[in-house]
Amino acid sequence: MSASITVFLIAVPMALGLSLAVGAPLEAGLVAAAVGGIVAGLFGGAPLQVSGPSAGLTVVTAELIQIYGWRTTCAITIGAGLLQILLGTLRVARNALAVSPAIVHGTLAGIGVAIALAQLHIMLGGSPQSSVVANALALPGQLAVIGGSAPLIGALTIAVVLLWPRLPGRVGRAARRIPAALASVVIATAVAAVAAPGLARVDLPSWRSHAFPELPHGPVLALATAVFTVMLVAGLESLLAAVAVDRLAADRAGEPVKPSSPASGSAAAVPPQRSDPDRELRGQGVANTLSGLLGGLPVAGGVVRGAANVRAGATGRASSVLHGVWVLLAATLLVTVFEWIPLAALAALVMVVGVQMVSFAHIRNVHRHREFPVYAATVAGVIGFGALAGVALGVAVAVVVSLRRLGRTKITVRQQDGRHVVTVHGQLTFLSVPRLTRALGQLPPGADATVELDGSFMDHAAYEAIQAWRGAQIAQGGSVAFTGRSGGSIALAGRSNGGALTGRSGGVAAPTVAATHSCCRPWTPWRNHHCHDRPTRPTHTTSTTSAISTTSLTETVTFTPGSAPDSARPESAHRLRSGLTSFQRNTAPLVRDELARLASEGQSPSQLFITCADSRLVTSMITASGPGDLFTVRNVGNLVPPPHALPTDSPPTGTPPTDAPATPTAPATGDDSVAAAIEYAVEVLRVESITVCGHSGCGAMQALLRGEPEAGPDRPRTPLWRWLRHGMPSLERMASRRHSWARISARLPADEVEQLCLTNVVQQLEHLRAHEAVARRLAEGTLQLHGMYFHVGEAQAYLLTEGAGSGAGHDEVFDRVGTEGPEPAAARPTTCSTAHPATCTTG
Repeated sequence: MSASITVFLIAVPMALGLSLAVGAPLEAGLVAAAVGGIVAGLFGGAPLQVSGPSAGLTVVTAELIQIYGWRTTCAITIGAGLLQILLGTLRVARNALAVSPAIVHGTLAGIGVAIALAQLHIMLGGSPQSSVVANALALPGQLAVIGGSAPLIGALTIAVVLLWPRLPGRVGRAARRIPAALASVVIATAVAAVAAPGLARVDLPSWRSHAFPELPHGPVLALATAVFTVMLVAGLESLLAAVAVDRLAADRAGEPVKPSSPASGSAAAVPPQRSDPDRELRGQGVANTLSGLLGGLPVAGGVVRGAANVRAGATGRASSVLHGVWVLLAATLLVTVFEWIPLAALAALVMVVGVQMVSFAHIRNVHRHREFPVYAATVAGVIGFGALAGVALGVAVAVVVSLRRLGRTKITVRQQDGRHVVTVHGQLTFLSVPRLTRALGQLPPGADATVELDGSFMDHAAYEAIQAWRGAQIAQGGSVAFTGRSGGSIALAGRSNGGALTGRSGGVAAPTVAATHSCCRPWTPWRNHHCHDRPTRPTHTTSTTSAISTTSLTETVTFTPGSAPDSARPESAHRLRSGLTSFQRNTAPLVRDELARLASEGQSPSQLFITCADSRLVTSMITASGPGDLFTVRNVGNLVPPPHALPTDSPPTGTPPTDAPATPTAPATGDDSVAAAIEYAVEVLRVESITVCGHSGCGAMQALLRGEPEAGPDRPRTPLWRWLRHGMPSLERMASRRHSWARISARLPADEVEQLCLTNVVQQLEHLRAHEAVARRLAEGTLQLHGMYFHVGEAQAYLLTEGAGSGAGHDEVFDRVGTEGPEPAAARPTTCSTAHPATCTTG
């Protein structure tokens, strides 16, 4: 209730101001606010988002009204709503979020500039022109004839909007509960009533004369373009606002959005209400269709209203719906009150909104990612030619920038130790082939050469050019070696679609370019690694009375102990022998010297890597590590039992003990296997870091969410569930309101399984800190802990933000690991934990 009132007090002046800005009937903004709140609130997929008149559509709507008139503009709004419903049904909403942020922010910034210039004319007592350029050119003349009380009322409104959130002291804290937008309009209205009674004010016509849509008239292509433009801008603004509101809800201090506590004994925690982009797009479509039918402005979700809703304590869609009800009541009962509001105050309020759409934080972020040309082109396009043309121009510039980066390859030639060294910095594509062949042509025929490839991609054109040159050099008595950026030899694996740069920096690799194509090549990228004949694995099911039914992590298998079919053994033996033969033939000759060195010197790994036993997780592949690099512990669910873990036959906390006696073979102590590995790695091997790695689709997390099968005298707790009890704290952490939700940067977890996988990594890091050896090394500052999440299907790694989960209040965010490595430490602020002063980190 309180959140709905807060949003209502913001929405009413904004609705009137946006109606004034586009030249629509003032009551059209109130219609859009009521429909957006009630309809989009009920049917949308973002429970905490509040929809209403769109600031991002101001320029588009104003242009449509000038060209087609208000009633045809309502029909265009209906068409845009129907198109949104169609696209939401086709589930394409997530694809819309793939648009470059530079284009989106540039579009909003250009629209913000247009809004600010138009409303500045109204605030100064004049009338806006038909375009942004015309408004800018007419501004000096408007300033020359400035006069009257309208500019003063506008300046007062701006001052109150900017200073109200900064009021100091106890009185200021109490006053800040009133939204700044409402306070500015109320104060400006009161001052104008006393000092400027003749000032132009809001004029709400009778609802009996309210205009409704008509059948559109005009060129079909132009009308279709208008419908598409309204749909695109409104849809993008709503989806981006939904993502922003979700982040605000997750980060809300004191009461993060959490699931309710799971029922005792069983099942999984319920995830918080997060946005469904496709449902949100459909809900916005229904709201736009109804708003157009009722003669209202186009509707979209807004960050300002949504942020106010979250900060006011909203927990669901009820506040948005109630806010729409209050707007509807106010539009029918408070008409006389609205007519006291000066037009200059509304213009000043909307002008502030327009200026705030040009975010300097976004500009800095875009500049840091070298996307400023795209941003600037989009802004210029929106200002000069309109929203749709600006988006198209931004996309075109983004394509040009991407092609330029792809083709900007630096190639140098030098002599070193009697060899010619060709260094290639960047990606090798067909765009760089002319420069590549020119550089290679400078080398004398038959000379010894080394080619340093400092890049990660080579297309087929570049591959063929290098192959042709290499063949000619060797034919004339020369030798050619290929190395990576660190000097290690690499191999170019021939493929029909290009060459793949392979080999590990500084490691051992095939010394020359492979001239033949093969499915399996040693030390080439891991793909389709089963080159030998792989017989189909049969499914065996027995149903005898002595069979035991065991629920595994991912499937249900029925088997009889000791009765594995004989036909399965030859297949298993064949697969094992074939794999060993392949290793002895292809890989052993390459690694024999390295393994001999490790055998004589002993192991000295730098990392302890704790991960899941899942067969899809290949640790050496995803970490680009080799023999001697990782001390690896694998178990079901990458769990780290705390040192005070209960005996394995004890029930988990909160679960009543069963009456079944413990089996004679059950151990009577806690799980010491993982603890022993931790102690050995930390105390004996003196590793420098410990990484806990979870992964997508983890069967252990799925089992935890499903809940433990009921145990009893006839069905004792299985070894699997005696082990999985160490994952119960992760399930409890996800359901707790005391912890922030672990999440992936720039996107939400796909489902509750992924959410638990992320939370489990953070929880196991806490268990690690409880081990005496780890705590001592952390206090000395000689050990680091890392959290990692690997998405199997996307082959994408994520690293937990440094310092997260340490008890210092850091966000538990997993950042995507890109191809260019992590952000330099100098670019990140330094943070220290008061609880762990020795663990000062950057992050």
